Amino acid sequence: MRAFKTLLKTEGKLSLRGMDMFIFAICMPVVAVVILGAVFGNKPAFDGANHSFLQQSFGAVSTIAICAGGVMGLPLVVSDYRNRKILKRFKSTPASPALILSVQITIYAIYSIVSLILVYATGAFFFDYELQGSWTGFLSAYFLVMLSMFSIGLLVGGIAPSMKAASVIASLLYFPMLIFSGATLPYEVMPPALQRAADILPLTQGIKLLKAASLGLPMDSVFVPAMVMVVIAAICICVSLRFFKWE
Repeated sequence: MRAFKTLLKTEGKLSLRGMDMFIFAICMPVVAVVILGAVFGNKPAFDGANHSFLQQSFGAVSTIAICAGGVMGLPLVVSDYRNRKILKRFKSTPASPALILSVQITIYAIYSIVSLILVYATGAFFFDYELQGSWTGFLSAYFLVMLSMFSIGLLVGGIAPSMKAASVIASLLYFPMLIFSGATLPYEVMPPALQRAADILPLTQGIKLLKAASLGLPMDSVFVPAMVMVVIAAICICVSLRFFKWE
């Protein structure tokens, strides 16, 4: 536990020094909430809706940090540490190479949680946002989506043959999900053809799950998205454990 705390403190400082995650996981979601709140305010999401546009979008915006950390940050860090033989050197110490992976996962989970708190606080303080569903249901869905996205990042970082390959794969996953899953561009305003294409993206299903949880909709209506998150997490974790490259 002492080794974990020491490494967490060191890696956390290095992460903040890089500023990438601070910008994309902390600042970007808050800016998105401010823009949505300033443009749409408490206007109904659509004619006859009993919730506002911001309430409709809260679940989507809250995934920006998860996507940034799990799909982009985590695979690049894992691949970089393997490329620099940091994981290999850990094998010659009493600490397992898995320690550095658990530390990185913890760091990106902290970013995601802090982002969620700031997004909610910004919406509540400036735009009177209120979560219509239960926090228990929403947080359960949130951590399920986090587990699924982080498992994708571990898979990419763990089996990519080089850091360049990990960067390309991560970019091909990250940017389409960030733009077309509904995290930034609202899913509801997309043309039907683009919505059907977006449904293929894992994060789209996660956002549907979080949206239902935040609006207090019946969870059986999003059974398929929940199962998609579970299946993705199970497959990616199993493949990562089987084929993860330490060096």
